[in-house]
Amino acid sequence: MDINTLNMSIPEIQKAYRQGSITPQALIEQLLTASEQYDDHNIWISRLSIERIQPYLDRLADYSVDDLPLYGIPFAIKDNIDLAGVPTTAACADFSYQPDEHAHVVEQLIKAGAIPLGKTNLDQFATGLVGVRSPEPWGACKNSINPEYISGGSSAGSAVAVALGLVSFSLGTDTAGSGRVPAAFNNLVGLKPSKGLLSTRGVVPACRSLDCVTIFTRTTDDANQVFEIAADFDQNDAYARPNRDTNKRNYGNIERPSFRFATPQVDQLNFFGNKEVEAGFKQAIETLRQLGGIHQTIDFSPFLTAAKLLYEGPWVAERRVATEGVDHKSMLPVIANILATQKDALADDLFKAQYKLQACYQQVQPILADYDFILTPTAGTIYTIDQVLADPIQLNSNLGYYTNFMNLLDCSAVAVPAGFISSGLPYGVTLFSRAFSDTRLLSFANLFQQQLNLPLGASQHELPKSNQKPTGVMDTVEVVVCGAHLEGLPLNWQLTDRGGKLVRKTHSSAHYRLYALAGGPPYRPGMIRDEQNGQQIEVEVWSLPTAKLGSFVANIPAPLGIGKIELEDSNWYVGFICESYVLNTATDITHKGGWRNHI
Repeated sequence: MDINTLNMSIPEIQKAYRQGSITPQALIEQLLTASEQYDDHNIWISRLSIERIQPYLDRLADYSVDDLPLYGIPFAIKDNIDLAGVPTTAACADFSYQPDEHAHVVEQLIKAGAIPLGKTNLDQFATGLVGVRSPEPWGACKNSINPEYISGGSSAGSAVAVALGLVSFSLGTDTAGSGRVPAAFNNLVGLKPSKGLLSTRGVVPACRSLDCVTIFTRTTDDANQVFEIAADFDQNDAYARPNRDTNKRNYGNIERPSFRFATPQVDQLNFFGNKEVEAGFKQAIETLRQLGGIHQTIDFSPFLTAAKLLYEGPWVAERRVATEGVDHKSMLPVIANILATQKDALADDLFKAQYKLQACYQQVQPILADYDFILTPTAGTIYTIDQVLADPIQLNSNLGYYTNFMNLLDCSAVAVPAGFISSGLPYGVTLFSRAFSDTRLLSFANLFQQQLNLPLGASQHELPKSNQKPTGVMDTVEVVVCGAHLEGLPLNWQLTDRGGKLVRKTHSSAHYRLYALAGGPPYRPGMIRDEQNGQQIEVEVWSLPTAKLGSFVANIPAPLGIGKIELEDSNWYVGFICESYVLNTATDITHKGGWRNHI
């Protein structure tokens, strides 16, 4: 089989293995040959020879493709992440060292059957969003679609390798946006997980308290599969956090027919003069609306305030700590200059910055809780390599406008392709929310990617259809109420005190009867399904945090309970149902059309 016929997704490669049309050995040999055609893109710092890869291939002989979830799947590793026996350089030759052990995250992937092809180019010490801050002999990593343009950094080579189909997935890192900006510029999915879910043990730190290991893929399905394996709790990583059950196996097309998302106010968006990306972002909003999204705008100022702290505050000192012992003369001047800033900052300044950050954190938490996700451009524009070399600081800063705040505010995020501009270059959008929302965000990104149906990476391969099914628990659940829990009525506090938000006022399907139950106060109705003699009933849909649903249900007295209610859009929702034995003592008020009209 010629690898050019493969779309390089994990399911397609494994299907080819099962059919016997290609072997892992043959695939890897062809990929190594293919990668030589792109030497001028400066993708690799250390591309492994077939001899170095052979032990990983030989290990597969003890397994079948169904034994290991990543059996024979080729991947690349950013060269600030350790691969045993291969130098880790962080794009600085004088810093280089040879690790004896794999980074924890690399170890998990290799155990699952993945095959490393090499270590990829990056902005030196993972400081940059452009991909051009790599010295000779490596040089600027070029965009996979138009080599005159930047690839995005710092995880430049990792993104380009996936976009060109040289590997199925790759590992990057993200402190300020390095797992998302390269995804946008190379038509990829870029998952920036919640901090601590992917171990950073064996990763050269940029800002150790903020760093995340990230995943680049061509599809959200592949990102989800790699994430599930890589998110292995590492008790030897001081910053590791165990994943939550609500953030596992929660993937696929969204069960709910509607969802809530928000974007920054129009005057807070910045496209740096790029009208095409601006138009593309507007189209992305419309696409999500067509998919059932309820769109609102938010005040983005606390996010932007937090973003400025990353390079304009004392966190620059944490980057200096990470490069302690490295002579600044060994660094690129632009990196040395960045690290030289904030040298006069005092401990007082650090605490003041932390107070400012905590204030931002408190402001954004209610915003994040109100919506299934926040949508932004991944980057407002893109630049040529020459443009960035001429103005390296400001243009790099522009690219971090929508990314720099994420780890400071403990968010999870996924960048997803959104289209192409007239030059043929791609642009993307980012969906983000609070920590431990990773798989929920992948669910919405999957919905969006499947709807757009764009080609994969820098290829013309069609996007494969997703076969994932929704499982697990959503971060919020929509609950239908019809009586005393309606807005402004006596029991509505039971929703609002638990963080409930009114989504919309609507009607049931025409298959229900409404009864005023005996007893009270508080007085309550009961809604009972009657497909023969029913009619529409006025109801409200409220969004309630899933974690609060249990305590809410516990307060519901008999004969009421929680079940499924069909609304006028023919979709079924969680809602109040009533036992039919109460009909002998209840009053039929169906003709009034709703509880408000009755009271």
